[in-house]
Amino acid sequence: MDEQQAINYKRIATAIEYIQKNFKDQPNLDEVAEKVHLSSFHFQRLFSDWAGTSPKKFLQYTTVEYAKTLLKEKKATVSEAAYEAGLSGTGRLHDLFISIEGMTPAEYKNGGKELEINYSYSESPFGTILVASTKKGICYMAFADDEAPAFKTMQKHFPNAQFRQMVDKNQQNALGIFTQDWLKLNQIKLHLKGTAFQLKVWQTLLKIPFGKLATYGSIASEIENPTASRAVGTAISCNPVAFLIPCHRVIQSTGNLGNYLWGSIRKTAIIGWEATKINEENRL
Repeated sequence: MDEQQAINYKRIATAIEYIQKNFKDQPNLDEVAEKVHLSSFHFQRLFSDWAGTSPKKFLQYTTVEYAKTLLKEKKATVSEAAYEAGLSGTGRLHDLFISIEGMTPAEYKNGGKELEINYSYSESPFGTILVASTKKGICYMAFADDEAPAFKTMQKHFPNAQFRQMVDKNQQNALGIFTQDWLKLNQIKLHLKGTAFQLKVWQTLLKIPFGKLATYGSIASEIENPTASRAVGTAISCNPVAFLIPCHRVIQSTGNLGNYLWGSIRKTAIIGWEATKINEENRL
């Protein structure tokens, strides 16, 4: 991310945080623009370019009330909601074209020994992203506000692997999720290191339709372990693949958006961005 992009991202992040904290006061455009030291005109344009919608509409999509409305609309299980969404919009294909393959017990136990992992940094609508892949698929993806610490965090997942900084087809295909028509993408394959329980939870997350939300409790019920909400939350917090495995779509039963490994502001931004995409589809 170049210097100007970094400045713009911080401005938008600050604006989102301000809107979140002051939602009940319904801050107007001038007030939010003042907080990021921009004119209303320039702030409106920058925010719209970055988020794909106006600050006012973004506010509507990213409030707790939006989250509660989505939950009230879906009185079914996560899988039933995904089926109900059908294939009417390209964004709803998430659970169909992303597949998970767990690493072998040996690969899991020895920390990725003999694995060759390619990695690269790229830009996304939500900041710099670090993506890594083996021959079988994407093994790691994380938002990387600071590249060096992000790389060290990735290494901890595969302490004995061989890393090579280069872009490959698996990475390019996966990153197309941000910019391309999903129908034109090849199936995205994930090659993940996780326990059987973690893999089961991550697979269930793939069933949450694009632009919709689920609770920790509904995920626990979906895996037929309704008392395991806490364990589900722990598994979700260990998700090694940002965005592709949509842990950002899981919120608290109260309607609060809750925490996110890569920042609550970024979680809010992603939920709002997905909501605008769905809204655009519905207008077509």
